[in-house]
Amino acid sequence: MKILVINGPNLNLLGIREPDVYGTDTLEDIENWLDNQSEASSHEINWIQSNHEGELIDQLHNSIGKFDGIIFNPGAYTHYSYALRDAVASIPIPTIEIHLSDINQREGFRKISVIKDKCIGQICGLGKLGYLEALKALTNYI
Repeated sequence: MKILVINGPNLNLLGIREPDVYGTDTLEDIENWLDNQSEASSHEINWIQSNHEGELIDQLHNSIGKFDGIIFNPGAYTHYSYALRDAVASIPIPTIEIHLSDINQREGFRKISVIKDKCIGQICGLGKLGYLEALKALTNYI
């Protein structure tokens, strides 16, 4: 399977951004870790990160016909980006929303995900393990 992992705004600062919330692993550390898990060995995993909403939308659109599944950490866009919600809804690719922290245990505005119901599932609060769980869930779903 070909899997696209999309990471949204501020995730390029993992490792230095609020380590008490997001941990000390960088995004590159998480990429390398997941790519080296046995569950990933039979998949082609492509990673992208952008701080720009339009770029994330373009990546979702451009995934049609190229990827079998998407793991999507939309970052703060989770809570208000109807454009990303529409992009996920518009593509025929199973998508799992993921968050390193447990958004349901954080500030009130973070408990809302406008994207969640357009995904096949949501995983939050597991740190980098969430990416592995999302990969397993996509594998089982597909």
